Amino acid sequence: MSTTLIKNIKELVQVTTTDNRLVLRGKEMSELPTLQNAWLLIEGERIKDFGSMETCPSVEAATIDATGRMVFPTWCDSHTHLVFAGSREGEFVDRINGLSYEEIARRGGGILNSAQRLQDTSPEALLEQSYERLKEVIRYGTGVIEIKSGYGLTVESELKILRTIRELKKMSNVTIKATFLGAHAIPKAYKDNRAGYINLLIHEMLPQIAIEGLADYIDVFCEKVAFSVAETEQIIEAGLKYGLKPKIHTNQFNCMGGIQASVKHRAISVDHLEVVNEDEIKCLQDSNTIATLLPSAPFFINDHYPPARQLIEAGLPVALATDFNPGSTPSGRMSFVLSLACIKMRMTPEEAINAATINGAAALELQQNYGSIGIGKIANFFITKEIPSIGYLPYAFGSNLIDQVFLKGKLVD
Repeated sequence: MSTTLIKNIKELVQVTTTDNRLVLRGKEMSELPTLQNAWLLIEGERIKDFGSMETCPSVEAATIDATGRMVFPTWCDSHTHLVFAGSREGEFVDRINGLSYEEIARRGGGILNSAQRLQDTSPEALLEQSYERLKEVIRYGTGVIEIKSGYGLTVESELKILRTIRELKKMSNVTIKATFLGAHAIPKAYKDNRAGYINLLIHEMLPQIAIEGLADYIDVFCEKVAFSVAETEQIIEAGLKYGLKPKIHTNQFNCMGGIQASVKHRAISVDHLEVVNEDEIKCLQDSNTIATLLPSAPFFINDHYPPARQLIEAGLPVALATDFNPGSTPSGRMSFVLSLACIKMRMTPEEAINAATINGAAALELQQNYGSIGIGKIANFFITKEIPSIGYLPYAFGSNLIDQVFLKGKLVD
């Protein structure tokens, strides 16, 4: 079993000696425990111990001197669409010329555009493209990631995406959760037969996904351009029969009851929340559902940002994720998400880091092993370059400040 000792750490960030920091709500998110002038000992895949340098052990181990540098747990990106084919820069230009996201979708662009490209892409090419993206986000410091389907919209292509995710799990030490999002849009072939497509999801896609064990969660895009609240509940209930817990896209453009429906079915998270009203906030206060915010989506499509301060001040647990996808967020760089959270949503650096680590892990039910630096936890962490303070990470939004990434105790090449 390999042993690694990292010493002279300027600041060891998100340390924990208790199980009380497994999900942070409201004011708790402003508290970020750190240890200055520290050491960290890794044995095999797990964190063996840590402490101040005056207690640094003398052990036989590969040793790294982290003088002037900080150590963070890797980011937990709990909402992505990383498996997709090609790009959609043409729609980027359309938006510059004045078309909205909804207008592009109604013209057959958006998700339907990506679905056609994915259907025309071989499994081998799709895996190759997706693996390159996965390696990129790991270099950006992501060690836990959720990946959704949803750009297939046929039985064959939805399965192709989920099987690609299964292959990615074998190819990397990054921890991956898979989500079935067949209810991302109504495909062209079912434009006048919504019930027929939902029947396909429930009676053909879900049983095969269950047989192959391809998904951990089920998702629905609950929006006026996608699925109604009643349809969302129907699909959630079908997924639950196969053990797939809900993580729901909702409130990106409209308040229409998606949050209430999600909470009713004990959703792990509700994601987007660019718009949210008082009744919806009260509903979340009475639940364990996590509000996952995706600020790089409104950044890219030039929309308004989620009301992070309002949600935090209401005592809610907030997570941050990238929404990495070809249409509204062609980036999986979590550090930029933190910068947007601070600049555009008035989150403090401490709140943003908590949202991107321990609360991101909680949004994937992985907080027992990921999202913080604690004895016995999986050794997923990154070492920064020399930086003056924690706040410098979101402050220097254009700089790559990550020097080394470790996943399951191993340095990523």
